[in-house]
Amino acid sequence: MDFLTSKRFVTTALVLLVLLNVTLLSVLWWHNTLQPEPPNHQFNRPLSFGESLSLSKSQAASFRTLRQEHLLKVQPEMESIALLKKQLVEESVKEQPDTKKIEALAAEIGSHQGAIERDLALHFHELAKICTPEQRDSLKKVLNRISSHKHSMRMDQSREHHP
Repeated sequence: MDFLTSKRFVTTALVLLVLLNVTLLSVLWWHNTLQPEPPNHQFNRPLSFGESLSLSKSQAASFRTLRQEHLLKVQPEMESIALLKKQLVEESVKEQPDTKKIEALAAEIGSHQGAIERDLALHFHELAKICTPEQRDSLKKVLNRISSHKHSMRMDQSREHHP
């Protein structure tokens, strides 16, 4: 009897393939569900303005305080957006989605996002008030670089999801 057609070999090969598939699926599931999502850099990444702006210790402390206050202030908006996005997904995958509800949810998300952007602009203004005129110029460059980097990251992510 030929070895490749033997029942024992075929059964063993099938069991190994099933085990490898289950392992691969488990790793993929773990990677997508258990590992944290990449953070929203706008809110979770510590700002490293100290080196680029040559902040004094008191300025750096003021920056940290303002940053913490800002994060606490926008947290409810971020939570609202997350909840609304969940509702938007739930409505979107229905067999007959309610387009008016989708439009209302999207508008509400936009409203919260607008509030976050206003708060962020005011936060940047508060940071700028701490700076000397030279530091303000550097702060402007850093903030522009961060903003353009975030925009390019969003575009890259969009391309990844929609080839």
